[in-house]
Amino acid sequence: MHGPTVSGWLLVTLCGGIGSYCLVRMRACAGSARGSAGSEALMGFGMAAMAVPAVVFTPPDWAWLLYTGVFGGAAIGSLRSVRRGVHQAHHLIGSLTMVYMAVSMAYPAGHVGHSTAGVPLLTGGLLAYYAVYVLRSGARLLPTAVPAGEAAPAVRWGEPPALAGACRLTMGLAMLAMLVTL
Repeated sequence: MHGPTVSGWLLVTLCGGIGSYCLVRMRACAGSARGSAGSEALMGFGMAAMAVPAVVFTPPDWAWLLYTGVFGGAAIGSLRSVRRGVHQAHHLIGSLTMVYMAVSMAYPAGHVGHSTAGVPLLTGGLLAYYAVYVLRSGARLLPTAVPAGEAAPAVRWGEPPALAGACRLTMGLAMLAMLVTL
């Protein structure tokens, strides 16, 4: 990405850690939760690789084609399962956002829809989407009271309360940071 070196390394560390956690979570889940954790792991590792500061490593030109192919394939996979829920639609938007960023990095001089004044329309729309997503994800992390007489939900290993939600919130924030640098 085009941002400062320190923030790039922070994004690499954060997104790589989240990708690793999602792999662990994937082993502890089954069904659609497992697929969701796998998609989030792919997104975390992809964002970590994309955020490596250009001062340290400038990827070859073909790397952006690889990103486009991988996340284009992930978008197709998410498109098939989008009927299952809103979160799958978020995975579709996330994959398409990664494709957009890869194309923007491959052709930095002229982003799609970019004019000389202001932010490209698509980038602005994605920034707005992720800002709303981050606010909603953060609101879901706020504690809620358990009604009297009811037991708190059971906690399984690999899925501590709100940790998966915190990872989604963090990846949304990281996506915002990466979109701002486009």
